[in-house]
Amino acid sequence: MRLSVLLATSLAASLISLACTRGVSVNTPTDPPVSGSVNGNDTPNPTSANTTDLRPTQTTAFDTTSRPRWLEDRIQRHLAEPKQNPIVQISRYTYKGQVVYYETLGCCDQFSNLYNTKGNLICHPEGGLTGRGDGQCPDFEKNRTGERLVWRDPR
Repeated sequence: MRLSVLLATSLAASLISLACTRGVSVNTPTDPPVSGSVNGNDTPNPTSANTTDLRPTQTTAFDTTSRPRWLEDRIQRHLAEPKQNPIVQISRYTYKGQVVYYETLGCCDQFSNLYNTKGNLICHPEGGLTGRGDGQCPDFEKNRTGERLVWRDPR
């Protein structure tokens, strides 16, 4: 048993010694450029685009067609308050044959709001302690159509 361990160790040492004598040269990024200047042709160009840019590639187009005055006032009130997380967003849908405005609010059990075109509150489709809203329009998510983003807090 000792002989096999000794042979294995000896063989490993021989292989390491053989690998080290091959004369491998290593160039590192810290080697000075040949021209002596980092602004010369020795500095390679990037080979790919930056893939960690988290900025949106395009600005969101809001549907501003015929926004009711009450909705414009509501947007201005949101802008006067501190930014919420998640951000406030208002979308327009068709629900039960009428145009409605759906307003999502910030964090933590706040009700979302569903308004008719006159600004009257219809129901709270989501939010609250259960996350299911006030129960007055449980079919809103399933039966809404024609989604249009009206406004999202840009801050």
